[in-house]
Amino acid sequence: MKIVVLDGRTLNSDRTAWAGLDSLGEVAYYEVSQPEDVLERAAGATILVTNKFPLRRDLIAKLPDLKFITVTATGFDCVDLDAARERGIPVSNVPEYSTYSVAQFTFALLLELCQQVGLHAEAVKAGEWTNQPDFSLRKTPLVELAGKTLGIAGYGRIGRRVADVASAFGMNVVAYRPSGKVDRESDSVATCTLDELFERSDVVSLHCPLTDTTKGMVNRERLQRARPGMLLINTARGALIVEQDLADALNAGEIAGAAVDVVTREPIPADNPLLKAKNCLITPHIAWTTNEARERLLESSIANIKAFLAGKPVNVVN
Repeated sequence: MKIVVLDGRTLNSDRTAWAGLDSLGEVAYYEVSQPEDVLERAAGATILVTNKFPLRRDLIAKLPDLKFITVTATGFDCVDLDAARERGIPVSNVPEYSTYSVAQFTFALLLELCQQVGLHAEAVKAGEWTNQPDFSLRKTPLVELAGKTLGIAGYGRIGRRVADVASAFGMNVVAYRPSGKVDRESDSVATCTLDELFERSDVVSLHCPLTDTTKGMVNRERLQRARPGMLLINTARGALIVEQDLADALNAGEIAGAAVDVVTREPIPADNPLLKAKNCLITPHIAWTTNEARERLLESSIANIKAFLAGKPVNVVN
């Protein structure tokens, strides 16, 4: 049985880290794959392991031996689920590995927008504190989170963890659930429509999967509903946002700021409008990449394969 890892570098470029696969079959490990390479590399594979490499209908149709796909991520929009389902190929993801890391990073972004720690630290190094008479140097207005309303779009595992942290900061929390489902009876967080979320929130944080329904959900119309001082955080998927609309809203001062760890095309192209937008913090898709999270992700991905081989696939998304 052949197991092919198509893009292992983003998770761990050290081949020895993937040694847990070696007892399960013949393993072909590739740090990165290009579209022109993948058909030859995946030929004869029973199992494909992908992080972001797209597995679309035309490619799946050309792989008659393929029986299982595991995505080394929570998001699975890189795989054509319908095409896999029609072939009877289960697709598994890893739903819980990054919950704590992404929630932590969400607040790292939010706190940077509110406190501008980096800006003030650089000002001290540049001598600005030394060369002024007051004991305190304030470069920007600073924002206290207590009493503010955090609107969470997408109230799954990560969204709930973000809500828990927000409560510790003294924030009020409202949530929009794209599925409309209540995940647990004990949830005390008020729910609302997406439009209401933008109207009521001082901060909106996105934690939705990318689907046909959620793509472009943050657009000009929704941003015009936002409070003037609203902050927007995105650690989910870039395409949830119409980036030109967000850039326009920031440049016009319609919202106060944004921080995004993801963009529609990655790596970010030089003409992405957010690069020149006012008060926009961009990080390079790293919320998920703590050492602890990546270790859990790799362990869970191998466990997905073992479960499939045992005839009891888990974390199946199609």
